[in-house]
Amino acid sequence: MSQPPSKDPLHGLTLETIVTKLMEHYGWEELGMMIDIRCFNFDPSVKSSLKFLRKTPWARAKVEALYIRTFAT
Repeated sequence: MSQPPSKDPLHGLTLETIVTKLMEHYGWEELGMMIDIRCFNFDPSVKSSLKFLRKTPWARAKVEALYIRTFAT
């Protein structure tokens, strides 16, 4: 039996994909204004952002919420 498709808009997406798509859509400067975290404002990179977001649940939740508002509507 096959399972019904997930209703989670983040299903199947990696954190790297989420950060990369947001960065391409908004750019680092605007991302840093929208979500004021150091890894978006000072010497930003996908690698440093992933490292921080994997250790910081509140920041990851903000990034995921922005992704949903931006792309899953």
